Amino acid sequence: MPLEINVGDTLELKKQHPCGSKTFLVMRTGMDFRLTCQGCNAQIWIARKDLEKRVRKISKKEQDIK
Repeated sequence: MPLEINVGDTLELKKQHPCGSKTFLVMRTGMDFRLTCQGCNAQIWIARKDLEKRVRKISKKEQDIK
Protein backbone atom coordinates (compact mmCIF):
# COMPACT_ATOMS: atom_id res chain seq x y z
CA MET A 1 0.00 0.00 0.00
CA PRO A 2 1.46 3.40 -0.96
CA LEU A 3 2.47 5.93 1.68
CA GLU A 4 0.09 8.83 2.35
CA ILE A 5 2.16 11.76 1.05
CA ASN A 6 0.47 15.04 0.08
CA VAL A 7 1.50 18.40 -1.34
CA GLY A 8 2.89 20.59 1.44
CA ASP A 9 4.21 17.74 3.58
CA THR A 10 7.83 17.78 4.72
CA LEU A 11 9.83 14.58 4.30
CA GLU A 12 12.99 13.48 6.04
CA LEU A 13 14.94 11.10 3.79
CA LYS A 14 17.57 8.50 4.65
CA LYS A 15 20.13 9.98 2.24
CA GLN A 16 21.07 13.62 2.32
CA HIS A 17 21.14 16.04 -0.58
CA PRO A 18 24.64 17.15 -1.71
CA CYS A 19 24.10 20.42 0.22
CA GLY A 20 23.83 18.40 3.47
CA SER A 21 20.10 18.75 4.13
CA LYS A 22 17.84 15.71 4.62
CA THR A 23 14.50 17.59 4.63
CA PHE A 24 12.41 18.14 1.51
CA LEU A 25 9.08 19.83 0.81
CA VAL A 26 6.59 18.01 -1.45
CA MET A 27 5.59 20.25 -4.38
CA ARG A 28 3.83 17.69 -6.64
CA THR A 29 2.55 14.14 -6.17
CA GLY A 30 1.61 11.28 -8.49
CA MET A 31 3.75 8.62 -10.13
CA ASP A 32 6.65 11.08 -9.88
CA PHE A 33 7.22 13.51 -7.03
CA ARG A 34 8.72 16.98 -7.24
CA LEU A 35 10.58 17.84 -4.04
CA THR A 36 12.27 21.05 -2.96
CA CYS A 37 15.37 20.76 -0.78
CA GLN A 38 14.97 22.82 2.40
CA GLY A 39 18.72 23.52 2.53
CA CYS A 40 19.41 24.99 -0.91
CA ASN A 41 15.93 25.24 -2.58
CA ALA A 42 16.96 22.91 -5.43
CA GLN A 43 14.08 20.99 -7.01
CA ILE A 44 14.36 17.29 -7.77
CA TRP A 45 12.07 14.76 -9.46
CA ILE A 46 11.91 11.22 -8.07
CA ALA A 47 9.75 8.18 -8.89
CA ARG A 48 7.22 7.07 -6.25
CA LYS A 49 8.78 3.63 -5.73
CA ASP A 50 12.24 5.16 -5.18
CA LEU A 51 10.89 7.84 -2.82
CA GLU A 52 8.95 5.35 -0.68
CA LYS A 53 12.16 3.40 -0.07
CA ARG A 54 14.02 6.54 1.06
CA VAL A 55 11.45 8.16 3.38
CA ARG A 56 12.37 8.11 7.06
CA LYS A 57 9.73 10.50 8.46
CA ILE A 58 6.68 12.39 7.14
CA SER A 59 5.65 15.67 8.78
CA LYS A 60 2.15 16.73 7.75
CA LYS A 61 1.41 20.38 7.08
CA GLU A 62 -0.38 22.17 9.91
CA GLN A 63 -3.77 22.46 8.16
CA ASP A 64 -4.10 18.65 7.93
CA ILE A 65 -3.35 18.11 11.62
CA LYS A 66 -6.42 20.03 12.86
